[in-house]
Amino acid sequence: MIPEGLLHQYGASVKRLKKGQMLFFEGDDPVFHYQVKSGSIKMFNYGEEEQEVLQGIFGPGQSFGEPALLGRFPYPACAQAIENSEVYRLSHDIFEKLLAENAAISLAFLKTLSNRLRFKTMLSKEIKGYHAAHRILTLIDYMKKESKTPGLYEVKITRQTIADLTGLRVETVIRTIQDLKKTGELVAKGRKIFRS
Repeated sequence: MIPEGLLHQYGASVKRLKKGQMLFFEGDDPVFHYQVKSGSIKMFNYGEEEQEVLQGIFGPGQSFGEPALLGRFPYPACAQAIENSEVYRLSHDIFEKLLAENAAISLAFLKTLSNRLRFKTMLSKEIKGYHAAHRILTLIDYMKKESKTPGLYEVKITRQTIADLTGLRVETVIRTIQDLKKTGELVAKGRKIFRS
């Protein structure tokens, strides 16, 4: 989101995380703006019976946790490295200065936050009102559209992640994907699945 050169210009530091290492916990006060340099970070809550409720996965170039930082309220979710990762971090004051001095970056953040809100609204509607196949295809179609991939789109998230994002059990996702392959709505190549 923020070009690396600009992050360096404003004095961003890099924090290295091992796979599984927590970056922050739900309820922590936000101190830094975070942007993934390498690897991937997930944000999640714990639901009933300590089950993880996935809020999002962020890869290189993506930032996360801005609503809490800009709104000055505690993080509503935890952040954890899915793999060995590096994240840029800028202190709250420097981040706000960067936004104030770079209108294009501020506008990009507004667009990103708006798209995330739209995604959350779509998922909430899907979880409450539709059967498993519809939920899965809506998620995949959204990801395909966002990736701007022409033709066959490879679904790169795991079945567990699909389950976490759609409010389904992983067993239901596996069974439904098999059914969707039979109807031709998903295409299998080895262990990979695609959507046309």
